[in-house]
Amino acid sequence: MGTGSKVCSVILRFGEFCSAVIVVSLLGRFFYLLHIPSGTSTESRLIYAIVISAIEIVAAMLLIIPLKYSFYAWPLDIVFFILSIVAFGLLANLSSSCSSGWYYNYWGYYWGRFWRVTPFGTVSVVGSTGCGSWRAILSFLFLGAFAWLLSAILGAIVFMELREGRETHRTSSMTEKLRKKPQQADLENNPQTHPENQH
Repeated sequence: MGTGSKVCSVILRFGEFCSAVIVVSLLGRFFYLLHIPSGTSTESRLIYAIVISAIEIVAAMLLIIPLKYSFYAWPLDIVFFILSIVAFGLLANLSSSCSSGWYYNYWGYYWGRFWRVTPFGTVSVVGSTGCGSWRAILSFLFLGAFAWLLSAILGAIVFMELREGRETHRTSSMTEKLRKKPQQADLENNPQTHPENQH
C-alpha cells in the first residue's frame, strides 16, 4: 500500500462523493418541483436513483480516508458499481434524450412548472426545459459508477499485495523456525558442539 494507491483512492472516493451529491441535488430539486402541485406521484426509478446516491454519499465519506479498511472494502465498491449502473440503466431506459414522451409529460413538464399555465408553444418548449439537468444526472450516475469500479479494482490489487506480504512474512518466519529446530536438536544431542562447552 504505497503513496500512489492512497492518492488514487482519495481521488476516486472524492469523485464518487461529488457524483452522488450532484445526482441527489438535481433529483431533490425535481422532487421539490414535482410535489408543489397536489396529486402527483414520483417515478419509482427516480426514487431508486436518489436512494442509491444518498447511500453512496455516506459510503464515500466513510471510505475517503486511505486506511487499510478502505482498501478492504473493495467488495462494497463492486456492489455500489452494480447499483449505480442499474440506476443509470433504469433512467436511461426512461429517456436517454430530451425528446421522448416520458420526458415531455413528466420531467420537462414539472421541471418547467408548466402545471401553472398551459405552455405556450410547441413540444420543443417543454422538452428543452430541464434537459441539461436530466443529462447531468445520467452523466454523473455513469461517472460515479465508473469511479466505484476503479476503486474496486484498486482495492482488490492493494488487498492482494497486503495478503501476499502477510503470506511472505508467515513463510519466512516458518522457515526461520524450521531452521532453528534442527540446530536446537543438534545442540541437545551433541552438547560438546555447544559454544559454552568449547574452551
